[in-house]
Amino acid sequence: MTYLIDASIFIFRAWFSVPDSMTCPNDHPVNAVYGYAQFLSDFLESVQPDSVAAAFDESLEKSFRCEIYPAYKANRDPAPEELKRQFAQCRKVTRSLGISECSSSRFEADDLIGTLAGKAREAGRCVSILSRDKDLLQLLQAGDVMWDYVSGKQIAHDDVPELFGVRADQMVDYLALAGDSVDNIPGAPGVGAKTASALLQHFDSLDELYENLDSVENVNVRGAAKLGAKLKPYHDQVRMCRELTRIRFDAPLPDHDDVLARQVPNLSALNALYDDVGFGQSLRRQAQRIADSY
Repeated sequence: MTYLIDASIFIFRAWFSVPDSMTCPNDHPVNAVYGYAQFLSDFLESVQPDSVAAAFDESLEKSFRCEIYPAYKANRDPAPEELKRQFAQCRKVTRSLGISECSSSRFEADDLIGTLAGKAREAGRCVSILSRDKDLLQLLQAGDVMWDYVSGKQIAHDDVPELFGVRADQMVDYLALAGDSVDNIPGAPGVGAKTASALLQHFDSLDELYENLDSVENVNVRGAAKLGAKLKPYHDQVRMCRELTRIRFDAPLPDHDDVLARQVPNLSALNALYDDVGFGQSLRRQAQRIADSY
């Protein structure tokens, strides 16, 4: 099994859940670093993976998705400077614990995870994606799982239809039709989650749907008689939304032999960072145990 970590999810969770009264000797908040380091250390100690990598988001300013749709994620407030500082420190924690960390100015963490998943499958491995982001469900194949490590909730490939009414490989079209307010993706006006799943159960894909708009009246969904006519003017918009929701598999990865191979922790670098942020002995002792069991 290859484990792919959606690092930003866990950093934001720590930012909001650990009190910002936790500060370093220079009085900067280190709550997100502490929560993330705790999560990553617990994961490494309990799972002891040999194949693992972490993906981080950068600024969206140069993202290819913003070139397609400038309003993409424009509804989000920019990250505070104190959080940006901690993101950089979390990346150091990741490297020091022996895990490759990936990021790109043009591609998002989702695309990096998709590209890493492709490499894992080339090696004959299934993947476990550590996240709770439904966008990543489209990557799941038989034997794969999305795992929210902190809550313990897992969604397997075969669980997706029960939860969303569509197969994992249909999630791209599902999100394109229903839209996603979190990412400011408009979708097709008037089409919500239930309608999107009903359409894809009937037509299987977005392309098949738009090739058969005259048959939409046969779908078992409220307002089906007029739905085809309502969808027709938004063909280009929905196709554009699909380009936003589709995860790429060609993101640039770190240039070394095996980005997925876990390395021995660099305790010297890790302890120097923990000195800088003022952490005590608990995480240091845990890091030593992780190194001893490597």
